Amino acid sequence: MEPLTLAVGVFIAALTLLVLRVPIAYCLGLAACVGLFLFFSWRPGMEFIPERGIRPTLSLIGSTTYGFVHSFPLSMIPLFIGLGHVSYKARITTDLFDALRVFLVRLPGGLAIASVVGCGGFSAITGSSVACASAMGRIAVPEMLRQGYSARLAAGSVAAGGTLGSLIPPSLLFVIYAIFTEQSVKNLFLAGIIPGLLSLLGFIVTISVWARLKPTDAPRAEEQFTRQDRIDSIGKLWPVVLLLIVIVGGIYLGVFTPTEAAAISLSLAMVIGALRGTLTIRGLWDALDITVRQTAMIFVIAIGAKLFVSFVSLTRITPMALDWIQATGAEPMVVIAALVVFYLVIGMFLDSIGILVLTLPFTVPLMEGYGLDLVWFGVVVIKLLEIGLITPPIGLNVFVIKACSPPAVTLEEVFRGVAWFLVLDALVLVAIIGWPSLSLLIPNAAG
Repeated sequence: MEPLTLAVGVFIAALTLLVLRVPIAYCLGLAACVGLFLFFSWRPGMEFIPERGIRPTLSLIGSTTYGFVHSFPLSMIPLFIGLGHVSYKARITTDLFDALRVFLVRLPGGLAIASVVGCGGFSAITGSSVACASAMGRIAVPEMLRQGYSARLAAGSVAAGGTLGSLIPPSLLFVIYAIFTEQSVKNLFLAGIIPGLLSLLGFIVTISVWARLKPTDAPRAEEQFTRQDRIDSIGKLWPVVLLLIVIVGGIYLGVFTPTEAAAISLSLAMVIGALRGTLTIRGLWDALDITVRQTAMIFVIAIGAKLFVSFVSLTRITPMALDWIQATGAEPMVVIAALVVFYLVIGMFLDSIGILVLTLPFTVPLMEGYGLDLVWFGVVVIKLLEIGLITPPIGLNVFVIKACSPPAVTLEEVFRGVAWFLVLDALVLVAIIGWPSLSLLIPNAAG
């Protein structure tokens, strides 16, 4: 069988399984294994001989899986996932929101702004958008509803703020992108800082405009806080600040590698929780239990994707596609625009990790062929995946917020709320694409 025919058939089979709602790990893994077997058993111009394909297929599956799982950068994924859950159980993230609430509650939309800033701080010590949305949704949404905020603003601001975990370092999606593209995790983390802060600032502006245009959606809080309350709230911020210094400062200054920063910050979060008496044995056990489950899920998806990448490499379909696109004479920005539309459409139906591992074997060689910076492209892709987290019909963060919110918050209200923030996301995306220096300034300065 011709490699091109085989590759197209396997890709269609994988998409068919996805449409049938088969988990993406099994879609990619099964499609890749069948494709590898047919590739070795049915060589072009020759008969189909099953015996010839069994041994090389099993050998490639074993070596690829073993080599990938033993990848050193992969070890930071469970560490950062664990950091997020331990920080939540130790009330580090809860204290962050409470402290911000004291200072911002009197502003128009102050509680929503505190929620978004809290999401930014949570993201900077966890790297998981879903974990961020889940934790802040349980903390912030009920409080805003209690203060009279509309369900649209309360749930929409947290759902949008939760996406910051994809861009603000440390980001698990950046780690996966780095592994599959062989880019520096450190450079990707640093490249996400300015776009992430730009998104955070844009969300704050969006909430401020919303609160002024529709003051009934964000009534001014009646709570009064004394000077001592503000001083006490500042004291609650030191665990977050310390973790930020270890993660972002340590990586930027070259004191720690990203993996070392993840390990040290996780240990530090457990020590802080123990010393403050906010992290119980039961809480720690629950945090580690969730960490193991989420890590296993990510690893299974990544292994299936790695096998799929190996199959794609053998068929050489990517170089053929690249040659065809370049033969058309398409300008780089035209290709980028087409990819943006592609990612926005596919982001409506698949989760972020699935999109990342499914598309990178095709899009990264295309960017390399045009001589574009893969660190910058990584930021563009992650921003697109951020947008996919709050776009219908999937919008994973939207469903997370709905699941952890009171019954009064409907799915329709959450989607209507995030629509305001999608406009801002589109503007930030244009800025990232139009001015690559926004992403590359800090990595270049760090050397």
